[in-house]
Amino acid sequence: MAAENNNFEASLFKTADKLRKNIDAAEYKNVVLGLIFLKYISDSFQELYERLEEDEYSDPEDRDEYIAENIFFVPEIARWKNLQAKAKLPEIGVAIDDAMTIIEKENTELKHVLPKVYAKPNLDKASLGQLIDVISDIELKAQDESSKDLLGRVYEYFLGEFANAEGKKGGQFYTPKSIVKLMVEMIEPYKGRVYDPACGSGGMFVMSEKFVEEHQGNVQDITIYGQESNQTTWKLSKMNLAIRNINSQFVAWNTEGTFLKDMNPDLKADYILANPPFNQKEWGHGVLQEDGRWKYGVPPAGNANFGWMQHMLYHLAPHGVMATVLANGSLSSNTSGEGEIRKNIVKADLVDCIVALPKQLFYNTGIPATIWILRRGKEVRRGETLFIDASEMGFMKDKVHREFAPEDIETIEQAYHSWRNASQPPEGGDNVKSPSGDLGAYEDIKGFCKSSTLADIEKHSFVLTPGRYVGIPDEEDDGIPLKIK
Repeated sequence: MAAENNNFEASLFKTADKLRKNIDAAEYKNVVLGLIFLKYISDSFQELYERLEEDEYSDPEDRDEYIAENIFFVPEIARWKNLQAKAKLPEIGVAIDDAMTIIEKENTELKHVLPKVYAKPNLDKASLGQLIDVISDIELKAQDESSKDLLGRVYEYFLGEFANAEGKKGGQFYTPKSIVKLMVEMIEPYKGRVYDPACGSGGMFVMSEKFVEEHQGNVQDITIYGQESNQTTWKLSKMNLAIRNINSQFVAWNTEGTFLKDMNPDLKADYILANPPFNQKEWGHGVLQEDGRWKYGVPPAGNANFGWMQHMLYHLAPHGVMATVLANGSLSSNTSGEGEIRKNIVKADLVDCIVALPKQLFYNTGIPATIWILRRGKEVRRGETLFIDASEMGFMKDKVHREFAPEDIETIEQAYHSWRNASQPPEGGDNVKSPSGDLGAYEDIKGFCKSSTLADIEKHSFVLTPGRYVGIPDEEDDGIPLKIK
């Protein structure tokens, strides 16, 4: 259905994957992504180096020149052209590990971030040399954009492909791009603090920055905060954000995890975006029963869904908005007090929109999931919730994975923004002119979207499954609207 527009990245990944030989994808991703990152910072350094060389008053080997331009300083021994010259030598693995160590010493924000896995005996050195040549060719392909921009795209594409190759484990560090784009387009993180308490490889932050740029905003107007318990994943995120020139000083790693060690206890975020682990069992219930975050009820020991939700609500600013993906069970479960927590959240008028997603969207699970949009201090659509059933939308990207096409994302987010814009706020309210622009009038569409009151939700015993509210579509339109007029 959607044309593949990543032909270059796809063929590059195929070539790189052939060189993987007998190494697991989980291990190999650190090898490849580390090299792409090294090429990126070396290219950035080289670009400024050449400019400084032309200026008789500047010293291209002066570290301060690079700090002033927010560019990593790369010592001569670690520069890509010097490593490429050694690509065919047996000691290339040691040379790359040494380069990573030297770069970390020169740039404190990269301390403990870069992979040093290239001298390992199970990594074939001839294949490593070939991989260096493959990545070196990227700049030759950069005709309409800089090699740095292309390297950023390649890094992002490779993250997704490695997540796909890893299957269940891949889902722990990567949320498919079309889901992230939908969430970002819906809550529009335009200005302020953006938080992800389970940030994985940083995709929510990258997409937030892209959103601001695409809507002619200033990326300096947003500050990101994140937390990740897996150190390898945290390293991927730090490199991913550095390639995008996004300041990641408030993206933290700690082994205890977000529940047991909240690294941002006083943060009140304007926007929260997250895809926390679904139905997480071991989350620290035994020591956290009295925690101040559980304003709407203590989450059950065997499922952290409402723990994640309440953690985010705790960190949401008085007029903040959040989008989180949770397993479908969060909509209807009454197990171990979950129904009561959901009822309390609904009655507090926090639930702005519920979007039912189709099956097979995620790499780590085939089960369908839901996007919850929660908003504090609602000044438009008070006492109302929009239900959207997108469970039949999207297309099969391959035999096992579904994806939203751009027009699917547009249909869903336009329905949401039309609904919100249909009710104008009082002076100084929360519905500031949306970057999404003039969207026209909102209408309920049978089988797709329905605006419901708290009284409607109470009649359904506070079960929030969209299908209960939107109804069954009329046969003639198959239930999938082509466009929200």
